[in-house]
Amino acid sequence: MRRSKKTFVMVVFAVSLLALAGCATQQEEAPQLAAPAGPRIFVANESSNSVTIIDPNSLKVIATVDAINHSTHDIAVTRDGKWAFATNLASGKISVIDTQRAETVASIFTGSRSHVVALTNDNRHAWVANISDDNISIVDTQTFRILGTIPVGQGPTGLTFSRDGRYAFVSNQGDRTLQVIDTTSHRVVKTLPVGINPHFLVLGPDGRIWGCNTGDDDIFVIDPVSLEKVASFKVGREPQQIAFAYRGVSGPNAYVTLSSANKVVVVSTDLKQMRILDQIDVGQRPNGIWANPEGTRLYVVHEISNDLQVIDSGTAQVIGTVPVGRKPIRVVVSR
Repeated sequence: MRRSKKTFVMVVFAVSLLALAGCATQQEEAPQLAAPAGPRIFVANESSNSVTIIDPNSLKVIATVDAINHSTHDIAVTRDGKWAFATNLASGKISVIDTQRAETVASIFTGSRSHVVALTNDNRHAWVANISDDNISIVDTQTFRILGTIPVGQGPTGLTFSRDGRYAFVSNQGDRTLQVIDTTSHRVVKTLPVGINPHFLVLGPDGRIWGCNTGDDDIFVIDPVSLEKVASFKVGREPQQIAFAYRGVSGPNAYVTLSSANKVVVVSTDLKQMRILDQIDVGQRPNGIWANPEGTRLYVVHEISNDLQVIDSGTAQVIGTVPVGRKPIRVVVSR
């Protein structure tokens, strides 16, 4: 238990004062806008400092948004599709993107080397993992103000929430752990060893938390009830990210990007009989992967070939390729 509730309130007050004094680029209130028509694909381009927005039906680039920051790394999109929040490693800031206007409208400093961002289930707050500060910043998504910080392990790089919103799960590459945070008290309630360089985390369709040990060759699974690691499975060197989709009538299955092999590995989600079902050849150094809501299409971005590929999960075939920015790291599909 690292911080009392009283201390957290004091941090909220102090950091809010700093935000008022030093974040002149933030807006007082978020404007009310109409939601974009239909789902959109968002790609974070680390070396281009931008976000590419793509129409999933035509596979045409709708816009390329300047993040107005450096090393754009991760993206979270609100449920209504109106806002996208993008982290920027080199700047330590979040870019707030108005998706209707395809424009960065606010820039919020959260901490040194902001790595990943996740939205709470009610979309009221954006949690940001700051690698070099070993903490999580909490941002109000309406006022764009920082509400406070939560100390975690060394080098937090992954972040997601349980289905019921009770817990946040944070992976720490520095001390090879996963930590569980109670979202009401903002306290770390459990720390688990998971492996070498744990990275992006994702909520699976079964309610479990799935993660990759990017510095090794395995993925792991955390049970949200027992808060224990319930499975680990070797998939190949440098697993990066995971998405879930259907392979014909079977599934949902886990699709894991392997950057060292230029492949996506398909893994059964049956924890008692986990096995590799298929391997799909993709572009150069795949990293981010995301599925459409139906689980029939997968979107993969590649750090070296600088493109997005679309995979038909039923046939395991690449059915489309879209050029994006330089060194795309993360891809997210809005609802």
